[in-house]
Amino acid sequence: MNILQSGIKNVTMGENITIVEPVNIYGCTIHDNTFIGPFVEIQKDVTIGSHCKIQSHTFICELVTIGNNCFIGHHVVFINDLFETGGPAQGKKELWKSTHIGNNVSIGSNATILPVTICDGVVIGAGSVVTKNITTKGVYAGNPAKLIRTL
Repeated sequence: MNILQSGIKNVTMGENITIVEPVNIYGCTIHDNTFIGPFVEIQKDVTIGSHCKIQSHTFICELVTIGNNCFIGHHVVFINDLFETGGPAQGKKELWKSTHIGNNVSIGSNATILPVTICDGVVIGAGSVVTKNITTKGVYAGNPAKLIRTL
C-alpha cells in the first residue's frame, strides 16, 4: 500500500499569502497577496501572480501560468492533456500543453480551461469551456466559450 499525504510542499511563496487548508499544493510559485481557498490542488510548474483569488475546489494542473489580479471561481478545472493519442498521455509529458492566463482575468465557477492563452482583461462566464485562445478583451461564455461582448 502507498499512501500519500496532501499538504503544502516545495512552494515558493511571496508575502501575505492566505491558504485555507486542506489543500494539495506542491512545486509551484505563488506571488504576493494571493488567496487560496480550501480543497484546491495546484501542481508543480504552476505560477500564480500577485493579488489573485483562487476559490475552493479548483484544480490547476502543471504548465499553467496565471497573471496578476485574477479571480478563479469555485471548481474551475485546468486541463493540460488533450488525449491527442486517443487516451491519457500516461507519463509522456511532452504531449502536455501549457495554459497562459493574462492579468485582470476573471473565470467563473465550474469553468473548464483547456490549454489556451487568454489575454488581459477577460471575463469567462460560469460553466464555460474555453477551447481556443482568447485574444480580444471581453466577456466570453458557453460551451465552447464565445465572445458575448467586448470590454
